[in-house]
Amino acid sequence: MMATVLLVASFSQQPAADTGRGRPCVVEIDSILGKGQQVEVRKGETNVFAGGGVFAHCRGTGTSLASDSVAWFAGLGRFDMIGQKSPVRIRDTAITLDATTAAYFLRQERLEAHKNVVAVNRNTGSVLRGPNLTYYRAAKGVRDTLEMYASGRPTIDYRSSADSGGGEPYVIVADRVRFKGNDRMWGGGQVTIDRSDFAARGDSMQLDQATGFAVLVGKPRVEGKSARPYALTGTRIELGLQGREIRLVKALGDGVATGADWRLTADTIHLHLDRKKLQQAFAWGPKDSVRARAVSTLNTIQADSLALDLPDEVLTEARAFGHAYSTSKKESPKRDSTTTPEVNWIAGDSLTARWAQVADSTGTPRTTLHRLIARGSARSFTHLASEHDSTGSSLNYSRGKVIDVVLKGDKIDRVTVTGQADGVQLEPRPPAPDTTKKTDTTKTTATTKKKPGP
Repeated sequence: MMATVLLVASFSQQPAADTGRGRPCVVEIDSILGKGQQVEVRKGETNVFAGGGVFAHCRGTGTSLASDSVAWFAGLGRFDMIGQKSPVRIRDTAITLDATTAAYFLRQERLEAHKNVVAVNRNTGSVLRGPNLTYYRAAKGVRDTLEMYASGRPTIDYRSSADSGGGEPYVIVADRVRFKGNDRMWGGGQVTIDRSDFAARGDSMQLDQATGFAVLVGKPRVEGKSARPYALTGTRIELGLQGREIRLVKALGDGVATGADWRLTADTIHLHLDRKKLQQAFAWGPKDSVRARAVSTLNTIQADSLALDLPDEVLTEARAFGHAYSTSKKESPKRDSTTTPEVNWIAGDSLTARWAQVADSTGTPRTTLHRLIARGSARSFTHLASEHDSTGSSLNYSRGKVIDVVLKGDKIDRVTVTGQADGVQLEPRPPAPDTTKKTDTTKTTATTKKKPGP
């Protein structure tokens, strides 16, 4: 019986020439460690069953199959593999696959694996772990590119064919995933993407490493995990990839970006990264949409479009274009419910704001605004405090082609206006008389001269 099984256990159609993209599988059993049985269902159709440890391969290829027991159903063209003491082990030219059970449909070159599935892409090193996997082999005359489908919320350690030397993978989890080739995948249902420097969330995602493109939709969110983290949300988020690194993150629609000491809102936001750190941010929107707006602790800038320089995630400069407007707030040191902060503002066709790193009283560095420059129809309203006058700040309103405001700390130090300059300066009101001083209580006698009579 053993010899008979080995003799007839070549299944499926005759093999085609190997083209390097795979060839249809003709299963040949190499050895059966237990018992085997043939059952002739009808003339020319014989099913085969074997157990105790079975080893097989696809004729003329490097694909091997091993399991505790197998069943071949000739009429269906189906080869079932069951792992009891040890898992089913399949080593294809494209992937390696371990599972508790697997069914190979030879006519469709389709493999269905269930329970404790571990699949490794031999080209990229990506690993999928989950409850099930459907694998479509690349084979001449059937399909030219491998495809895989998995559900039940599998976990994927994802690498692309562009990766060299391994490196840290992206850990992707979703309710269901689809792969096509070595560099394209889709995920749906509560998708999460994580790496030590990056995290992303969304209802669905698409990733194409060959073109360097990825997209997240359905309340998407992207976060950077460096020492100065950032976050981005929007209606749709797109990623620009270079190799295995993320170089561009785009929010399209209702964009909101936040950093360690700033917040940016606009219809469209682009974040540029290098060395896994945020370097620049751009924000704009279509006409009549919500204007771009950047906010830090005490400063706000609004314009039709904004550009922020953030070398290694530290804000140094912001440039605003189109109806640019900025406010700077100075908190009162003795603020209570009856006092309001001083608010300075500056506006123009364009605006440049510059920040510097200074140390606070504890020696901790912090970002502080130190200069504002407005150009084209420039206007400003500022509070100017004098070191030699304790009566309060004077109020200055200026107009010109260019207005340059220099700050020291959170105070206006100097305002320079050039080109058709004019304005008004209001000095602080002098102090009121001190009414707490004692008044002279000496009585004075008034004498009244009597009018002479007629």
